[in-house]
Amino acid sequence: MEKTAFIFPGQGSQYPGMGKELAENFRVAREVFEEADDALGSKLSRLCFEGPESELKLTANTQPAILTASVAALRVVEAETGLAADYLAGHSLGEYSALVAAGAIRFGDAVRTVRARGTFMQDAVPVGVGAMAAILGVEQEVLAAICTEAAQGEAVSPANFNSPGQIVIAGHAGAVARVIEIAKARGFRKAMLLPVSAPFHCSLMEPAAERLAETLKGVEILPLRVPVVTNVEAEPNSEQGRVRELLVRQVCAPVRWDGSVQKMTLLGVSRFIEIGPGKVLSGLVKRIAGAAETRNVEDLATLKALG
Repeated sequence: MEKTAFIFPGQGSQYPGMGKELAENFRVAREVFEEADDALGSKLSRLCFEGPESELKLTANTQPAILTASVAALRVVEAETGLAADYLAGHSLGEYSALVAAGAIRFGDAVRTVRARGTFMQDAVPVGVGAMAAILGVEQEVLAAICTEAAQGEAVSPANFNSPGQIVIAGHAGAVARVIEIAKARGFRKAMLLPVSAPFHCSLMEPAAERLAETLKGVEILPLRVPVVTNVEAEPNSEQGRVRELLVRQVCAPVRWDGSVQKMTLLGVSRFIEIGPGKVLSGLVKRIAGAAETRNVEDLATLKALG
């Protein structure tokens, strides 16, 4: 029997106008944006629909905005298609969308938590001190060795294992620059800095992880209706009592997206539906599990195409 996974995007998928069409056409989507506005005490909906892009790119805004647009699209998929997921997963921030979909975290709690998470992550490292870079066509073991060589007393390590041959690193700006230099000298020409505001998913995020742990103490975790394949372990979790721990660990640990998709295919998933802005994850799934069917839902056209 064909199994389906709903997957949810993380930072980098935001754009002005996201979720607007669904909110204009479906009450369930509109209600999600209204709930986010109420939970945050600000017009997040206006920022999602109109921008400006410069404001939308600030991580304290980006994280609740993507979560809200993703959950709005999820509610429309649930109401209009009746589709259900056998497994859920999300890339970094997207794991919160997956947990809302699983019923483990109420949406209002999630949107407040990810706004705090974005603030904590931005505050953890002064702008310019950290950096992230994508290194393409390199094996994990080779890149790990380059990071060790380039560190020179600073922090640098793999942050996202996105797909075979696509790894993102994070750490001190100087160490990241040295990794790029060494990688290019050894023939890995596609090594480039990423336009991000902080070095996510590395040891420099430890202050953010500590603050998030305190915030999560005040968030009620409910039983999971559907297993969530976590970034930290690339394994399905159904244990209510592990949710907080895994979310805290996720802040400093690398995102194991390639391993997560591989695990879901081993569990029988043959259809991945990306729910929320963009289709970055759909592209990664095609590179990881080429035989799998991929769809995405972010507006009326993609909803109609889903059938």
